[in-house]
Amino acid sequence: MSFLDSAPRLDRPVSVDLPGFFARAAAPDGDVPCLRLLIGGEWRDAGSGATFDVVSPIDGSVIARAPRADRDDVVAAIDAAREARAGFRAQPAAERLELCEHAAGIVAEHLDTFVDVIVADLGKTPSQAKSEANATRERLGLAREEVRKIFGEYLPGDWIPDTLGKSGIVLREPVGTVAAIGPFNYPLFLAASKIIPALAAGNTVVAKAPSDDPLPLVLFARVLEEAGLPDGVLNVITGPGGEIGDLLAEHDDISMISFTGSTAVGRRIARLAGPKPMHLELGGNAAAVVLADADLELAVDKTLTGAFKNAGQRCDAISRVLVEDSVYDAFVKRAVDEAAEWTVGDPRADGVQVGPLVNAKAAEAVQRLVADATGRGAEVLLGGEADGTYHQPTVLGDVSPEAEIVWEETFGPVLTLVRVSDLDAAIALANRSRYGLDSAVFTTNLDQAWKAAHALECGMVHVNDAPAHGVGHFPFGGFKPDSGIGREGLGYSIDECTRIKTVVMPA
Repeated sequence: MSFLDSAPRLDRPVSVDLPGFFARAAAPDGDVPCLRLLIGGEWRDAGSGATFDVVSPIDGSVIARAPRADRDDVVAAIDAAREARAGFRAQPAAERLELCEHAAGIVAEHLDTFVDVIVADLGKTPSQAKSEANATRERLGLAREEVRKIFGEYLPGDWIPDTLGKSGIVLREPVGTVAAIGPFNYPLFLAASKIIPALAAGNTVVAKAPSDDPLPLVLFARVLEEAGLPDGVLNVITGPGGEIGDLLAEHDDISMISFTGSTAVGRRIARLAGPKPMHLELGGNAAAVVLADADLELAVDKTLTGAFKNAGQRCDAISRVLVEDSVYDAFVKRAVDEAAEWTVGDPRADGVQVGPLVNAKAAEAVQRLVADATGRGAEVLLGGEADGTYHQPTVLGDVSPEAEIVWEETFGPVLTLVRVSDLDAAIALANRSRYGLDSAVFTTNLDQAWKAAHALECGMVHVNDAPAHGVGHFPFGGFKPDSGIGREGLGYSIDECTRIKTVVMPA
């Protein structure tokens, strides 16, 4: 008997019903919409006519078909972006900001459609999908915050003998064409958070949609088109990630790569791209340190949310909880009791908090990590099973530091508990990771909090809260190569999409 036999579910199959506004981007094709590529302002099929099915992880229903772009399609998209550069760069920045504000209003008008598509395409709960759609709308509305970083600098030359009689003016200019490659876990927001600052800075974009859930990005491109984006400024490709990603990385007319995804793929892109600018947000292995003086009720609530939210499919998810030995047993009891309240099942059903993983392969990967941990002495305190695309919310106790799950990105709903003797031991264990994206520390002692914040080797430390990036008001990114390079966030993203030019003038 499977845990899914008693899980909440709806009897009707998953389907996508798109309003006529999106027909240009996703035309009806039998019972499902057929997505189109956007190249040079034209919505079109792949040159070969090839397509692939888009399958909902909720029940395996085919919810759309998407073009399987090949090399010729990708080159055409790059060429279109190259041709559109000069005209878009000449457009006043104020008009680009107005376009973003207009797009925010259109997203708001079609918010329910975006929510439904994210639920069907990825299996998020409606509340999680609504949060993502709203964050995208807010990011568009905050485009003016992005451009606060586009400013120049005046350098008088009379401070240095060899520049007497001269002045330097430092300008920030668009890099050219940005390749935006987003992951499946936030198919709308993470794509938008790459596209918006690139456009605000005056760049053109070629965006690759995630193959598991391409609908949100294609629909978002339709919104930007309606908002007035000129032809060729944004081009959208769907198809096999390896082939398309490699071509985007290597092509000379791609000026910059903005990629969020796995460490392995990020490293490959870096090798192929060579010296061109890159923003890479890669793997995470966030450690949450729970000290003896922590508020355990708060720590349990936040670490469970950090591990289980979005079925654990987040780069900033809590991958391991390092609990001081003196409060370990009390923490475990609370954690198991509260984790039992997290319901897994069809995300469309009332009361479900944990939906499926993106596909069965992802659930199998999580199950292998759980099996490795139990094989090394860990105890399954709750859950521990997988069925198809679903994995139970799971609590693992007394996990050995030798277990793979302590060091790898789990990307599933697993709370991994490890005993530590004190803060120093926790910091040492946390910093052994090859990742350095996020972490958290739970304590009521300010000195301990600051000690942990300074010592943890990662790009963001959260005190008495689970890691979360939100719309990007606070900058985030990795410290170690396996967690990437560059910083995302309002204003900070724009730095990644601009380059510095120095103009030397007579004083």
